[in-house]
Amino acid sequence: MLNIVLFGPPGAGKGTQSVHLVKSYGLVHLSTGDIFRSNIKGNTELGKMAQSYMDKGQLVPDDVTIRMLESEVDQHREAKGFIFDGFPRTTAQAEALDAFLDNRNTPVACMLALEVDEAELKSRLLARAETSGRPDDANPVVIQKRIDVYNAETAPVAGHYAAQGKFTGIDGIGAVEEISDRLKAAIAL
Repeated sequence: MLNIVLFGPPGAGKGTQSVHLVKSYGLVHLSTGDIFRSNIKGNTELGKMAQSYMDKGQLVPDDVTIRMLESEVDQHREAKGFIFDGFPRTTAQAEALDAFLDNRNTPVACMLALEVDEAELKSRLLARAETSGRPDDANPVVIQKRIDVYNAETAPVAGHYAAQGKFTGIDGIGAVEEISDRLKAAIAL
């Protein structure tokens, strides 16, 4: 089984690149953002909780995120593997993911980190707001807060996978196909 952590700040292209990786490798794409939005739309208790944090540009607490993600993984027992998009966001989440997957004898194979400068991230998020209907992408103050939270709380997760020899940084600037090719080359290693 091929389990990939697709990593990067908001607007780096994780969702876009996940589509290409799913097609190439037959993996199941698990986006915590999509899982959160589904729970929010369904007005679930976990969804309401997640929304209150997302509206402030903050991370949803680990226990809520992990419970939602484990439920999604368990729904796809026959999967060839998973792309974890937007998870883990903290070292505690990375440790929980490792333990969860190790218990199923299917560890994380690699973390691929899309690297994009802050000005480009802001531009991408504002453009995405026009087509996605996501209010969190339209507010420059919330965008900055999301980037700041990523830099302070999420970026250190890369060290967790680097210590395991599973981290690869990928240039996230360029045509979608060029970036996809870089990701596939890293997976083939």
